[in-house]
Amino acid sequence: MCLLCDLKSSQPSATQPEHVWSARRAFVLAGATAAGTAALPAVAQVDVGAGSALRNLVPAAELENAAGQQYGQMMAEASAKKVLMPASHPQVQRLRGIAQRIIPHSAQWNDRARQWKWEVNLIQSAQVNAFCMPGGKIAFYTGILDKLGLSDDETAMIMGHEMAHALREHARSRVAKSSATGMGLSIVAQLLGLGQLGDVAANLGTQLLTLKFSREDETEADLVGLELAARSAFQPRAAVSLWQKMTANGGGAGPGFLSTHPSGPNRIRELEANVPKVQGLYEQARRG
Repeated sequence: MCLLCDLKSSQPSATQPEHVWSARRAFVLAGATAAGTAALPAVAQVDVGAGSALRNLVPAAELENAAGQQYGQMMAEASAKKVLMPASHPQVQRLRGIAQRIIPHSAQWNDRARQWKWEVNLIQSAQVNAFCMPGGKIAFYTGILDKLGLSDDETAMIMGHEMAHALREHARSRVAKSSATGMGLSIVAQLLGLGQLGDVAANLGTQLLTLKFSREDETEADLVGLELAARSAFQPRAAVSLWQKMTANGGGAGPGFLSTHPSGPNRIRELEANVPKVQGLYEQARRG
């Protein structure tokens, strides 16, 4: 069941996934939740600039469909291996509750998010990881919750970050760039015209597994995720404490998470500088 339906009915829901998926791929797909228009919300408090125009070379709907198919396969595999946590599991209910608070604010960053059938699932795995695929398909691994001892506020920062990759269409831009670089200008012309659009779309699911976000993408996701969480009444300072935990647990946090989301003083300083910008949003949300 989808979380969008849950938001309307006030009953938590989503399909549980599991997969022995590489941590690197997981966070890559986090940003994959490609959408149509990544225009900035008029009331945005963080400054991330305009989205890459290159993303328009790849149809958003095609990317979402390809990712949705792959997500479904992953969930089926997780279920077969009995590592997909049931809806009754406390951590699943916790994650879905956090998502239900954040999702209503997602359309401010990308109007396509209104159409996404959101799902949140928990995979039993030691991996320290989480991701959000195109179309609002979110999964956490038990390792990231257990090993880091995350509070609800810190968990919301991770979820907001992953959703932000999707809303800012980072994966869509990366697919476009890799297509232009790997296949030359001719394929770009075909993408803009008629020819092989379907062929490219058919391969998007595979490409999503190998994409890697840039430092700029990571910074954008940090800041947009920070604002999403603040608007949902999650403490902004949790973004700082989260990455302090990541730094302190660098060895134990696992290479997957830190290889694609490196921690460090620069990341923490950037978040600290932006916490005051969204503090008012948090306080307003707390007051209801």
